[in-house]
Amino acid sequence: MVRLFRHPRLPLVAGLEAERPAVRVWDCGAGRLRELGRVGAESREYGDAEWEKRGRIPAADWHPRQPLLVVAGEDGVRRWTPDGVRDLESVPPGARYHDIAFSPDGGTLWATPSWDGEGSAWDGSDVIELASGSVSTGPRWDTGVAEHPAGGLVVTLHSDQGATFGLFARVDDASSPATMRVLRRALVLDVDGYETPVFSSDGRHLAVRGNAYGNSLEVFEFPSLRSVLATTLGDPTPGYPYPQEWLDQMRAWSRQNLAFAAAPGTLWIGTPTGTLVELDVERGHTVEHEVATGSRVTALSATAAGELVVATDDGDLLLLSLAAGAPAATAGRRGADGEPSAASVAEFFDSTSEIPADGALEDHLVRTDGRHIWDADEVANATRADETHPTWLQLQAAFNALREQDT
Repeated sequence: MVRLFRHPRLPLVAGLEAERPAVRVWDCGAGRLRELGRVGAESREYGDAEWEKRGRIPAADWHPRQPLLVVAGEDGVRRWTPDGVRDLESVPPGARYHDIAFSPDGGTLWATPSWDGEGSAWDGSDVIELASGSVSTGPRWDTGVAEHPAGGLVVTLHSDQGATFGLFARVDDASSPATMRVLRRALVLDVDGYETPVFSSDGRHLAVRGNAYGNSLEVFEFPSLRSVLATTLGDPTPGYPYPQEWLDQMRAWSRQNLAFAAAPGTLWIGTPTGTLVELDVERGHTVEHEVATGSRVTALSATAAGELVVATDDGDLLLLSLAAGAPAATAGRRGADGEPSAASVAEFFDSTSEIPADGALEDHLVRTDGRHIWDADEVANATRADETHPTWLQLQAAFNALREQDT
């Protein structure tokens, strides 16, 4: 498996096969794994062309409460339930999506890019009301959607080669269809190529894995968005042209090797040597655990009960129980110490406001990299930046300077 998708509440996990665009489903209850079915089992293998493979990799997401998995791939959008696999009838005919996600209430499917009946439109997304099949236009996003454990707020990515925005959005379960109402406060990350952000079980931390040019790992505190960890897995990025040994090392680290388990503030990282690293994100303290020595970890996820599911390069799928007595990571709006609290989400809402539906992101976003904050006017008027500034700001300043020179 090269990617794992865990159900947020039920003992179910799905995995993307490495050889073909197929998804397998397992029951992970009672301390064991039992395969339940497959989506795309009849699909042809990827072959050796990397560019072709990228265009065929399916996306998947679980319904937040039901045993229902939706898969968007080369055969359209299909749904798996314990009763079998069939097409999802609510989506527009012929639609092809790069990524999909259920709204927190499960009544709406968010899909990107938007489908105009003839092709893809990357400047927006589709908001599909599953009961009626009605389709409206939503904000642009391109990489996954993660819900805060206390509910009401999601985060997704808006990527570009110059910079990637981590967009936060308010979601109202009472509205139909449920829409992402993008907020002004946002993360800004250099370049593109990041994976879907991951919230800790208590909602106090957010991890982002990427990017296209390095095995970076960043962890932010929520709701402050303060950076508490910024590191590189393996050796740092060398100067261009990249040596082959560094390229081999970069490919050895899986892009889906992060999981927050039950213990708050503890991040698990899978390695190319088959070990799991237990990381205390606040103190930076690490403990290494021998799990599948000699077999690269290709994917890692945490179940709804707080166990770890580990996929390896040898084709094994392992279910690991953590220390006895660890609190279970269950979804809900509980508010006790160490558990998801709606107060932190409310605090985040109070610190920002929604971007107008017809407003351009660049004109409204207040960006932070976890260390510094830039408002929209500051970025729009910057014409000078040096190597001490983030790469995205250097590029923006150079563009602004050229535009100012032209005018």
